[in-house]
Amino acid sequence: MEKGTKRLEFYGGVWMSFLPFIVFLALIVLTTFHWASISDGALWVPAFSALAIPFFFAKSKREYADAVIEGMASKEAIIPVVCWIFAGVFSRILRMSGLASGVAGVAAGLGVNSTLFAIVTFIASAVFATASGTGFGTIAAGMGVLYPAGIALGGNPGLLAGAIISGAAFGDNLAPVSDTTICSATSQGVDVPGVVRSRLKYALVAGAITVVAILIYGTMTAGEAGTVDSYAYDPKTLMMFIPVVITIYIAIKTGDIIIATTIGSLVGIVTACAFGLFDFVQIDAVDPSVPAVISVHGEGLDRTVDGVIYTGIASMLQVCILALLLFGSISIMRKGQGDIQLLNALGKVAKTPFSAEITISLMVIVLSALMGLNAPAILAVGASFAKPLAKQHGISPYRAANLMDAQSNTLCYCLPWTPAMIYTLGFAADSSAPLTAVQIMPFVFYSFAMLGVMFLSMVFGIGRYDFMDRVKEEKAA
Repeated sequence: MEKGTKRLEFYGGVWMSFLPFIVFLALIVLTTFHWASISDGALWVPAFSALAIPFFFAKSKREYADAVIEGMASKEAIIPVVCWIFAGVFSRILRMSGLASGVAGVAAGLGVNSTLFAIVTFIASAVFATASGTGFGTIAAGMGVLYPAGIALGGNPGLLAGAIISGAAFGDNLAPVSDTTICSATSQGVDVPGVVRSRLKYALVAGAITVVAILIYGTMTAGEAGTVDSYAYDPKTLMMFIPVVITIYIAIKTGDIIIATTIGSLVGIVTACAFGLFDFVQIDAVDPSVPAVISVHGEGLDRTVDGVIYTGIASMLQVCILALLLFGSISIMRKGQGDIQLLNALGKVAKTPFSAEITISLMVIVLSALMGLNAPAILAVGASFAKPLAKQHGISPYRAANLMDAQSNTLCYCLPWTPAMIYTLGFAADSSAPLTAVQIMPFVFYSFAMLGVMFLSMVFGIGRYDFMDRVKEEKAA
């Protein structure tokens, strides 16, 4: 929160600025866990109630309303919404082209079983996310192609979705162009390449644990799915790898998911139409054999324009609206200075290097879990709290950066209300194997593996003094 900005005051004190999250979490547990619903209302009603109920506890209703609008209209809120819309269209093009069936057919022909395919899914997602630096783009690509292909091979839906999210978290944690990598490094005043090299050991160990966990679970449950010896598919669908490869290349070169998916969508449409996988326009078509980029049908006031582009955009409405509402709650917390109150309270318990590392970790884990976002949590903790704590206890700034980045990519990727989970559920809901958050959470193995890896590293002091010689040289210079 900027200096000089007036604090949003509540009846009951500063801690009341967390009320939106308390209301949201309580209602989410009711709608998604107790009532077991994955509908739009199960998410939107709690998110809206989280803004409506605390309104009556704000001393200034005008300032409260302004805070909500500011949060929903912020760049932090709009950027992911725009990215999701473009990624949703691209993912829809890949899905409706039949590429997933082609991947499943090739995998079945090579004798790849569902467990091995889940491991390949995690590795492929991790490589894509590390190269492109986009966790959400990875989820879009993975849920559009790898998830339905894995389902066709008899894979466990929750395990496949968890593998994709795990790969996204791995890349978000390690990618040099990731916003979390950049935020964590710059907040501690250290270089990005050095941070990436020093955190490689944590990411690789957590990644290896993830592979082993997928293998163990997949082997234990292999009898439930059976084996797919062959899978019928149209070989022309494999031509859709052309837009996939082009999109990945552009994402790596530019680090911009909107640029990559815009070009990828255009190339995908041209490729699909050229090979007869799509019609460009269908007017009043009856039982069309292939999808259309643009479809017109109906009569009178029911005359409708839809098609692949429309359904791609529509599939993202759930997560976009939810994100805007959640950013309103985040703004309330920030304007009420609840995040500062929380960080100050946690900062008082740091008495030793170990407790300082635990404190930094808890700060980031709690904030990223509440917000459902990792980069803002790192920015809130980094310069104001993590940097002075690390300096006070002689902890390397590279270590502080790694603590924040690693911990921000744990619960933020696996809790039911986080955008990453909701985004995944949106893709799954539109597939042959819809899921609930409860079915995915246990299989986001990377998140839990990273929590364990970082805790053990804190217990044994591993990495606590990484590159301290370099830091001393820079200070001397």
